[in-house]
Amino acid sequence: MDKMGKSRRKRKDRWGNRMTIIGITFVVFSLAVIVTIKGVTLKEKEREYELRLENLQAQVDKEEERSQKLEEYRVYVQTKQYIEEVAKQKLGLVNPDEILLKPSQRH
Repeated sequence: MDKMGKSRRKRKDRWGNRMTIIGITFVVFSLAVIVTIKGVTLKEKEREYELRLENLQAQVDKEEERSQKLEEYRVYVQTKQYIEEVAKQKLGLVNPDEILLKPSQRH
């Protein structure tokens, strides 16, 4: 009976060892699947963020260009040439050496 008891115990131990190995393998496999899925999700988010960054950079470039044009216009507005143009267009003023010709009015 002693041999039978030891034999059964060895079988149970082997069965227990196999179940432990199967359990550990399952856990490792599950972790690998989860890590892979999370990696794919992170890659997708990274692509989204890169696109968003490109769009924002394009907006920044556009606004910098607009800012530069506004600065050029601000400098132009302070010139004598601009002041004369506005005086002529809006106020109808002329320089003393200019001759103003008006078209004849025919009825």
